[in-house]
Amino acid sequence: MKVIPSLLAADFAHLASEIQAIEHAGVDMLHIDVMDGHFVPNISMGPIVIEAVRPLTKSHLDVHLMIEQPEDYIQSFVEAGADSISVHQEACPHLHRVIQQIKAQGIKAGVALNPGTPIHTLKHVLHQIDFILIMTVNPGFGGQSFIEAMTDKIAEAREVIQMAGLTIPIEVDGGIKADTIGRCRDAGAEWFVAGSSVFGAPDRERAVQTLMDTGKRH
Repeated sequence: MKVIPSLLAADFAHLASEIQAIEHAGVDMLHIDVMDGHFVPNISMGPIVIEAVRPLTKSHLDVHLMIEQPEDYIQSFVEAGADSISVHQEACPHLHRVIQQIKAQGIKAGVALNPGTPIHTLKHVLHQIDFILIMTVNPGFGGQSFIEAMTDKIAEAREVIQMAGLTIPIEVDGGIKADTIGRCRDAGAEWFVAGSSVFGAPDRERAVQTLMDTGKRH
């Protein structure tokens, strides 16, 4: 399992020290939420932030594009230093083409699903992607409460993946805390994006370790 802190919740005035603290806890992936104010209500960071972060860390930069027309920006994020990019199924009328576009850049491609979007919409691209990102809150805001029905969706996704003979990981994002990470792990998730539960804690390193320990017990 991997705990993947979301930089959206970090203190941007001290981003270097924030990254250093969580990496001391064994983190080797960082999640970067990109919002455009159209696909989701908020506006967040873009390639310039990834470019600034890249020299600070050797960790895998997992870029989650919550934007319309993501195909127009793939190259910019790759050049900035992204190691994986996930796009939303709901934002891509030509999803297969966008996946190909990401993979042609030599990085991993994932597809994100909003809480109301069923797993079966990925049936015809499942063999093309490197991971599935299941949103366990509605995207656009940090600090939201976990949607309990998503544990069934995680389990369904794991079953679909296994029936297809694949081993791709399931990433979950939203409301991941000590009291929800275990349920997601039991349902079949392996990557856990955590924002406020890490960066909202007074001790970042201890918060990451608590999530790791709690998840491993399940």
